Amino acid sequence: MNATPRELLRRYHRAMIDKSADDLADLYAVDAVHEFPFRVPGWPARLDGQEEIRALYHAAWDPSPVTLAEISDVVVHEAADPEVVVGEWRSAGTIGPEGRPFQASGLLMLRARNGEIVEMRDYMDVFGTFGAMGRLNDIAATLGESPS
Repeated sequence: MNATPRELLRRYHRAMIDKSADDLADLYAVDAVHEFPFRVPGWPARLDGQEEIRALYHAAWDPSPVTLAEISDVVVHEAADPEVVVGEWRSAGTIGPEGRPFQASGLLMLRARNGEIVEMRDYMDVFGTFGAMGRLNDIAATLGESPS
């Protein structure tokens, strides 16, 4: 039986906690699209295809000082379209060897077909995440730039 959109969202969150770019990318269809409507410094606005998704998350997570400890307060909204769910959540973890705590929120719009993610719109808390890492200047530097 194919995974439901709700189950794919649960697995997506698990891959985030595990920082497993491969587990995350394997949830996507080969020709999937992952978009970041809110600007993320250093990231493209759109990823096309499973392998581009895999490559970006390997590049982002392998050297990342962030350790995600939990994803909580998950609320899943069912859409009129059975292929779509919208998930909200809060995340908490630590940054760097000193274990500085951080919290961030997020919202995903996930479209699934045949047990795979075919479309994702990822509204991540850029200010919360970059602020916790001491990188708010990275956000300021992107103001006025065209999305990539």
